[in-house]
Amino acid sequence: MTGDKWTIYWEEYSSDTYLYGSEVFYHKKDDVEFKNSRMPSGTIIKQWYSKTNYQMQKIEPALPMIDGECSYRIIVHMDCLTGENCLLRLVFYDKYGKEADSIIIKDKEADFQCPLRTYSYKLQLVNGGATQFHFHSIIIREIRNGTEERFQKNKENSFACQTL
Repeated sequence: MTGDKWTIYWEEYSSDTYLYGSEVFYHKKDDVEFKNSRMPSGTIIKQWYSKTNYQMQKIEPALPMIDGECSYRIIVHMDCLTGENCLLRLVFYDKYGKEADSIIIKDKEADFQCPLRTYSYKLQLVNGGATQFHFHSIIIREIRNGTEERFQKNKENSFACQTL
């Protein structure tokens, strides 16, 4: 049984996007093309936040508020070139802004639970050797009662599976 579902898109706001040498094309809300053949692995390409300072960042939170009492499933809709990939990193913060924990996600679909003391978090799209990709969306679903609803799986599980 699943609970709430949230869809995260790559908005045109670019302050949280790696732009040095990058080409970013906003075809549609759910189709953003990113190209950068010289970006090193481990570079944060894009970030989304559950809590922001609007006066400083001029953006609203893009992530839902989640808690440590529930489990969540994250599903990534993104097409990379064959043999290239990206990773997701979830960074959790306590109410004082101190990092409480972090999780690296290598698959297109994964379950996670945040620490009980989580007050806010951010989601980072990290380069794992990709030179270009099409980003569509990221879905976060709440999993209730510890049981999982079966989702249709992609033919392959890693970010490197799709061909442009």
